[in-house]
Amino acid sequence: MGSSLLQNPVISPPRPPKARVFPPIATPLLQLKPNSFARIAQFSSQLKRTTPSAAPTTTTTIATSSPLHALIFDCDGVILESEHLHRQAYNDTFLHFNVRCPSSSSEPVNWGLEFYDDLQNRIGGGKPKMRWYFGENGWPTSTLSDTPPATDSERAALIDTLQDWKTERYKDIIKSGTVSPRPGVLRLMDEAKAAGIKVAVCSAATKSSVILCLENLIGNERFQGLDCFLAGDDVKEKKPDPSIYRTAAKKLNVLEKNCLVVEDSVIGLQAATGAGMSCIVTYTSSTANQDFSDAIGIYPDLDGVRLDELESLLESIRIPK
Repeated sequence: MGSSLLQNPVISPPRPPKARVFPPIATPLLQLKPNSFARIAQFSSQLKRTTPSAAPTTTTTIATSSPLHALIFDCDGVILESEHLHRQAYNDTFLHFNVRCPSSSSEPVNWGLEFYDDLQNRIGGGKPKMRWYFGENGWPTSTLSDTPPATDSERAALIDTLQDWKTERYKDIIKSGTVSPRPGVLRLMDEAKAAGIKVAVCSAATKSSVILCLENLIGNERFQGLDCFLAGDDVKEKKPDPSIYRTAAKKLNVLEKNCLVVEDSVIGLQAATGAGMSCIVTYTSSTANQDFSDAIGIYPDLDGVRLDELESLLESIRIPK
């Protein structure tokens, strides 16, 4: 199969859109095809905004008038646009260990841009990605072994070694100082904390790499001030499984219906809704054409998106008791 596209990607069947869709606010979306906004209708009338409740004396006290008790961010694709950084780190890893599958044995494995877009939007987590790829293309030879791993333990050891090296390479890229958070993320985090709303980060990535990203991109003070932080290491199943969001709700001591998740892909959206949480999407150039009809709001980024707007969105979909 090599670097060809995945077959039969898992994408939700088309349904009538029920999300409120918003046009770009300040920052244009880069590198979108002309039809990228075909499924994204212009929002016909501006939301009626309400005045946020006064901030309580502690961040653990939630104003009862607000339906929003916890704002939960994904990391990759939401806090930073990271797909190309991860792809670079994987390819550097395959080159470093001279990883060669039988179907592409003349050169080390190299995941192309279009292939990786499809892969990362279908399979969450680095180890599952490599396990799937090697399962499809044949387990590789490498500088670690002249013969392909034959047992489950040998295959697990190979995956662990590659993932560990890839994680360190990704950290080097993040620490280079060339990466910035996506627009609006820091301001919205600060608004939520000031209003007494809990703020969390839930990422399918390796914990050490997420910690490094957060310390470098949102700053150590914001990172230490998070009410909950979960990574792929903290749950058995990766997104689209809802485990990570269900776990977050328990740690935050809030009801799922009072949580709002910020995701960038259909995998994350499925994880959030599967946990019984509402979700908005801030898509990237690689996810813009996915089916986000289960989201309650769709944005190119968070620049200009205000907290009271999100509270209004959540209020509008609450089911009367």
